[in-house]
Amino acid sequence: MLSQTCKTAIKAVIYLSVKSTTGDKASIKEISEHINASEHTVGKTLQTLVKQKIINSLKGPTGGFYLSHEQLEQPIFNIVETIEGKNVFKKCGLGLSKCSETHPCPIHNEYKEARNLIENIFKQKKVKDLYGAVNEGLAFLMD
Repeated sequence: MLSQTCKTAIKAVIYLSVKSTTGDKASIKEISEHINASEHTVGKTLQTLVKQKIINSLKGPTGGFYLSHEQLEQPIFNIVETIEGKNVFKKCGLGLSKCSETHPCPIHNEYKEARNLIENIFKQKKVKDLYGAVNEGLAFLMD
């Protein structure tokens, strides 16, 4: 359901949230190493997130990417919507353009239910809810 870019964005923000709790900033290289993603992909993704004020960046020798306290309070849904667009949780599970209640695909009802469940998880979970498990070694951002 989510693109690789979106998954990278979520992992990058969670990594930044861990760093931000101690007031640290992270470079593109550091983030890409810790989430096992290419620097190019991470760089482009972080630029998009900065433009939409999901994260912050600071240039210079002490610069890098970071999150403010307010940004730690945002739902993961904001990241997904920024990368995937506003209709990500409205799309057909089989990719049909005309899938609807009156013209459903073979998995329409089941997929709609699963899609709504995932959307609710992303709306309820805040960035701050996810970094604790990573910080404590109970959850991971790469294999």
